[in-house]
Amino acid sequence: MHAPHPATPHDQYVRVRGAREHNLRDVDVDVPRDVLAVFTGVSGSGKSSLAFGTIYAEAQRRYFESVAPYARRLIHQVGAPKVGEITGLPPAVSLEQRRSAPTSRSSVGTVTNLSNSLRMLYSRAGDYPPGAERLDSDAFSPNTAAGACPRCHGLGQVHGTTEELLVPDPSLSVRDGAIAAWPGAWQGKNLRDILDALGYDVDRPWRELPAGQREWILFTDEQPVVTVHPVRDADRIQRPYQGTYMSAERYVRKTFGDSKSATLRAKAERFLTTSPCPVCGGSRLRPEALAVTFAGRTIAELAALPLAELASAPDGTTPTARVLTDDLKSRIGPVLELGLGYLSLDRPTPTLSAGELQRLRLATQLRSGLFGVVYVLDEPSAGLHPADTEALLTVLARLRAAGNSVFVVEHHLDVMRGADWIVDVGPLAGEHGGQVLYSGPVPGLADVPASATARYLFDHSPAPVRPVRAPRGQLKVGPVNRHNLRGVTAEFPLGVLTAVTGVSGSGKSTLIGEITADLPGVGRVVSVDQRPIGRTPRSNLATYTGLFDVVRKEFAATDAARSRGYGVGRFSFNVAGGRCETCQGEGFVSVELLFLPSTYTPCPDCGGARYNPATLEVTYRGRNIAQVLDLTVEGAAEFFADTPAVARSLSTLVDVGLGYLRLGQPATELSGGEAQRIKLASELQRGRRGHTLYLLDEPTSGLHPADVAVLMRQLHGLVEGGHTVVVVEHDMAVVADADWVIDLGPGGGEAGGRIVATGPPAGVADVVGSATAPYLSRARRGG
Repeated sequence: MHAPHPATPHDQYVRVRGAREHNLRDVDVDVPRDVLAVFTGVSGSGKSSLAFGTIYAEAQRRYFESVAPYARRLIHQVGAPKVGEITGLPPAVSLEQRRSAPTSRSSVGTVTNLSNSLRMLYSRAGDYPPGAERLDSDAFSPNTAAGACPRCHGLGQVHGTTEELLVPDPSLSVRDGAIAAWPGAWQGKNLRDILDALGYDVDRPWRELPAGQREWILFTDEQPVVTVHPVRDADRIQRPYQGTYMSAERYVRKTFGDSKSATLRAKAERFLTTSPCPVCGGSRLRPEALAVTFAGRTIAELAALPLAELASAPDGTTPTARVLTDDLKSRIGPVLELGLGYLSLDRPTPTLSAGELQRLRLATQLRSGLFGVVYVLDEPSAGLHPADTEALLTVLARLRAAGNSVFVVEHHLDVMRGADWIVDVGPLAGEHGGQVLYSGPVPGLADVPASATARYLFDHSPAPVRPVRAPRGQLKVGPVNRHNLRGVTAEFPLGVLTAVTGVSGSGKSTLIGEITADLPGVGRVVSVDQRPIGRTPRSNLATYTGLFDVVRKEFAATDAARSRGYGVGRFSFNVAGGRCETCQGEGFVSVELLFLPSTYTPCPDCGGARYNPATLEVTYRGRNIAQVLDLTVEGAAEFFADTPAVARSLSTLVDVGLGYLRLGQPATELSGGEAQRIKLASELQRGRRGHTLYLLDEPTSGLHPADVAVLMRQLHGLVEGGHTVVVVEHDMAVVADADWVIDLGPGGGEAGGRIVATGPPAGVADVVGSATAPYLSRARRGG
């Protein structure tokens, strides 16, 4: 590493001294400003702790401090990053992959602000019906009272229900549970007793009740109040009470609309039908807004076009229209450059992948005109086909050319090769990482023997040739007509490893989404996706894998626990008893920031331990339960080596390369790739009987090439065990190592949705007209 220079007023470096966040070991590093710098290292090495947890967090802390006096209290609660000092740090903008909670009202148009430009165009330059007065731009938004369709409130869909959904078995009586949509337990009995008191026959089979009565019971808007005289257990005195009736439909709608419980809402949703709104036809807008056209189309029609098509829409005929269409098209440009031309403005944000969302935000930043800031990006290449990675590098270079510093956490070798500076963190993960192995121009990394990155970055030897496995049979999927797939039929070979490839938006995920257990010859299907294993700090690695149940039993069996009468529940942080009541066992309390997203901060009472002092007095082999949760998977594997139930679970986590994670690591801190590998490990430790088909959507996303090798060993192991593995993948090293390739394309959106090539990797690499072929060919040659 180059020697640190003393900071001067015109110092061109961001200088970090004594960084100790997470696993960083008192790190000193200097990174020049105004460059594209890549932070890399194996998964869990500490690169994100350095880029996001230290550099960005410190920039954010300084921003808070400059904003308002109340922010000082916040910083005290949120905590400053653990670092000695950072000099030369400009203001920072973070583009992480972490999802904010997107709502059904959030769309591509709202994320990119393109909707504002389109609404302005219709407001100022649209063709209005004769005699209609001009509408403000707000009247073209489904998210405002002025623009939203009054029937569906701007959602474009209406929820209804039917007797068949609410009463699936009409041979039952109300007492026997005919109304499946009603709540369980006391609340359901209460509604039944109210009906009884109202004079309805609750013991007659549903189908024998008169149609008028059935209609009233299920759909009435009335809420009569009656006195109920409950007839229940003879040995318990039941007092009469006033009961209010609520129809089944009203109950389902109320639960779906108001309940905070995801489980209750999901249950209610089973009894609802969703259909396009009959008033606006799904366009979400008022008739007045839909009466205005531009180039013969309504705003809803233009918002439904792929952006690539919208960019070639006709310009206006008036000077105002031309100015506004030019503005709109210049804003669409960066989105097209990043390979997202297949998206439409009305596409809801929750349906986008994390990589797509981050690239949309990046495209918006290109237009912001900021300069002199540090952009900190989290794997912008995630989910990108190699053909789109070149465009990404061009965009990052433009941000840098505008006078900004671009710091990127990245594993993609092509992004590293395109960087001006590289910071390699390692040598391994977790406790065995946290050191900066190298910080300097890219070629110099070749001289660092301890670097796992160097081994892959400078290795140009051809990919090892493995004999292609012969399939045991074929699985026919299709014809599929969904999204951009039009009558596509694919054949997946069974008993081998198949890679599904294609540029972003070509239809890969749609195609594998059609593989279900109902198809002949499949047996069991396990889809291992990147969705979080939990949405709050309560859910963690130990609870998800079932490991925690065994650990709690071990604690409850200790002499100290038995003498105090502590059962297994005492060692759970989810129930009252053993947990710290200040944070209710979360270890964190949520701090609401006035104008910023709320953030979690360690609990002031237990300091993040989650338990009360009495529980922490019980130890097992010298450690209390909080200290055990703080062990890494690797450390815990040694600690529990002679407890078979725990050891098996831990060894599968080590096998998928997650030895560096802590047992109690909250689900909210895990990346999508980590969540996916935890699910894979849970699968691997089950005794597998019969044939299983494993579906993995981009399993290498967020993985360093060294970790990809570990993951591939596991996937090959599953195939050797007689199973079938299908991966959607952009990493050409993985594709080259597959037995069979199905390539979709040739482009994204409407330009995709066809099978361009199928066959073993060697065959697909030579196909003309495939966007994947040239990159696959390069990977096989060792490019």
